[in-house]
Amino acid sequence: MLADVVAAVRAVAHAEITPRYLRAAATRKYDGSLVSEADPAAQQALTARLRAILDVPVLGEEMPAEEQRAVWDRASTELWCVDPIDGTTNFVSGIPYFGVSVALMRERRPHLGVVFNPATDELFAAEHGQGATLNGVALPLRRAKVPLTQAVASVEFKRLARSLTRALIEERPYYSQRNYGAAALDWCYVAAGRFDLYLHASHLLWDCAAGSVILDEAGGRAGTFAAEAFWDDPEWARPVIAALDPDLYVQWREWLRARVGA
Repeated sequence: MLADVVAAVRAVAHAEITPRYLRAAATRKYDGSLVSEADPAAQQALTARLRAILDVPVLGEEMPAEEQRAVWDRASTELWCVDPIDGTTNFVSGIPYFGVSVALMRERRPHLGVVFNPATDELFAAEHGQGATLNGVALPLRRAKVPLTQAVASVEFKRLARSLTRALIEERPYYSQRNYGAAALDWCYVAAGRFDLYLHASHLLWDCAAGSVILDEAGGRAGTFAAEAFWDDPEWARPVIAALDPDLYVQWREWLRARVGA
């Protein structure tokens, strides 16, 4: 099934997304985020192809919020979770850091995931118990054993509590920080060893479903402020604390938890 999903994602990206790169018009959604003409076109094409592989419900990022929750609440055992373009602002602006994200959820946990950046032709894929790959090469590409003070972190400051943002700036526990604006790819970059650490204040299902199984299969760890395991947190929108190295993850998590609400 993973090979079929990979083929579907590549086909839709090349048909619906790549031809619109640097050409797509965009509007604002109810939450202020951008949506381009490529987003619904790609979601519609993905829905058709995925249901031809496995005919179960599809939860897409471009659905109305009420429909998303209804699909999630009604799903019994399996559903597809799709973000047709994660990083639409980058896509519209011509920044080559965006991707198609598809996951198959089983029992409310991701079973397989595919994240494809057509601008760089990098395709990350994983299936539970089968490992993770980038264009067929096993992940991670780099497994550095570094202390927290020498780590490179991907941190999204936008929704963090002011006190934690101030602590990250004034105390800076890591060596350097990046933020590129596409959550699904962020997970994959941690899985590849390009980022040592990851922090985001609020992920929705389509932000994390594919990337989290890719990180898990690469040997990484992820949790939230409230839960040791990421998918044990019951919140619809949940924070992410993640790292590729398990020991570094513990250091990162404890540093953050000590400063939440301080």
